[in-house]
Amino acid sequence: MGHKVHPYGFRLGVTRTWTAKWYQDKEYTSLLKEDITIRELVGKRLANASVSGLEVERNFGQVTVTVHTAKPGIVIGKGGQNVEILRQQIGALTKRKVKLEIKEIRQPELDAYLVAVNISQQLTRRIAFKKAMKQAIQRSMKAGAKGVKIMVAGRLGGAEMGRREWDKEGRIPLGTLRADISYGQIHTPTTYGRIGVKVWIYRGDFAPERPVAPPSAVLGQGV
Repeated sequence: MGHKVHPYGFRLGVTRTWTAKWYQDKEYTSLLKEDITIRELVGKRLANASVSGLEVERNFGQVTVTVHTAKPGIVIGKGGQNVEILRQQIGALTKRKVKLEIKEIRQPELDAYLVAVNISQQLTRRIAFKKAMKQAIQRSMKAGAKGVKIMVAGRLGGAEMGRREWDKEGRIPLGTLRADISYGQIHTPTTYGRIGVKVWIYRGDFAPERPVAPPSAVLGQGV
């Protein structure tokens, strides 16, 4: 039997960090609920802004919310109007001072969640799932990915029985901790029912943090 592990959870503390950076003993439950509410609010407000992820950091009475988006212009709005409205809405959910940061995703084709959202939108428009998968893989590989795997499951093509189909190109080393794997999954509501989309993108390896000493230096120590 295959024991599946989330690619991000598997790499936490090694090559990936947490999306919520704070620690609390007494108010943990209320702050966790606050985090979930903030994420839901941003998800609804920026549904069309290609938001890939959200980071929440708390320190000394301040909440820093970092939004990773492929369309920063939509998030910021004309003269920063949309950002200010969003900051006020987040501020209404928390007692702390809110700082909002926008980070642009320069290559959305290498972000697995955004690729999954794109496939999901195509399935909603009744585009053939094989065509959508093939095109997404080609775009990601052209953008510089070293490997892409896409899996869709559900009543594909309106069939009576649900099934699972997948397509892959290149390498996806899920067991290698230094591998930079982008993972995203989303549920697509269609007229036939819900279709799940999962995407894995291998973007290369993380560079080692410690510089490796040249062989000559190591040999010289023993002399």
